[in-house]
Amino acid sequence: MYKSLKIFLISYLLLINASHADVLDQNSINQFIENMVATYQYDADKLHSLFSQVKLSQRVLEAISRPAEKLPWYEYRTLFLQPDRIEQGLIFWERYQTALKRADQLYGVPAHIIVAIIGVETRYGQSTGKDRVMDALATLAFHYPERSDFFRNELEEYLLLTREQGIDPLSIKGSYAGAMGIPQFIPSSYRRYAIDFDDDGKIDIWNNPVDAIGSVANYFNQYGWEMGEMIAVPAEIQSNQYVEILNDDPEPHIRADELKKYGINQPEYVPPEALLKLLRLDTSEGEEIWLGLNNFYVITRYNHSVLYAMAVYQLSDEILRRYENKVAIFK
Repeated sequence: MYKSLKIFLISYLLLINASHADVLDQNSINQFIENMVATYQYDADKLHSLFSQVKLSQRVLEAISRPAEKLPWYEYRTLFLQPDRIEQGLIFWERYQTALKRADQLYGVPAHIIVAIIGVETRYGQSTGKDRVMDALATLAFHYPERSDFFRNELEEYLLLTREQGIDPLSIKGSYAGAMGIPQFIPSSYRRYAIDFDDDGKIDIWNNPVDAIGSVANYFNQYGWEMGEMIAVPAEIQSNQYVEILNDDPEPHIRADELKKYGINQPEYVPPEALLKLLRLDTSEGEEIWLGLNNFYVITRYNHSVLYAMAVYQLSDEILRRYENKVAIFK
């Protein structure tokens, strides 16, 4: 009898937990709605109706707890430096070469960088995400304390965006972190940097590669991309003093002419006043040491990971090399 009762209670508790597994915290939702009504004059009843259809996503919470950026460089690199991604990049470049050339001319961001960003983010628009953006952002805003303020702001931006664009908030799918479309812009980035690059009267980064190209170029330009400047260079190490300037801040802070005192040779082709960031990357055979310049830092504004920025840089380099070889053959 006791055993049967115990089994029943366990089963009941599991059933109760399962029934609430996809339910968002109602107090947090109520506070959020009150703010949206007071600040942006939203209709409270409509927002309550909207949130009644939004679900907490355990998949999102699991995914954000194990991002690819936690992998060592030699594993992370293989996710993006693949022959088919390089080949698809060439195809994308050829298909949208007019838009890419115009983006370069207007914003100073070269085609191979834009192509690489879109290649890393969504395989040139093929994989734009399978999570409902409302579910992802609400889950992270109300059930991910580590970055709840950030995602609460993005949820706010998303609702403003969908109201401005006349879009059903429940209709858009994206990444587990709420990034959307071909270039994977988070809502705040969409509202600040997405542009109508083909002049058809609407901004569409979900289905329009031309708008996506222009939006990526505008994003980089706004963050200070320097036209024609280097991105990263290998470092020549003479001693282990370089560890003194290793840190987690991706922003360049060491002048090129100060490298010597840290056991690093100053690259001849880098101006002495240039600011650099020392990068240490794990390989299967040890480590690689690189120097990142301002444009490398700008790439980290898209994703705050030096692994991400290096993957974009190296993919762009491979795509450019293949593109130039192909052009040379047909001359």
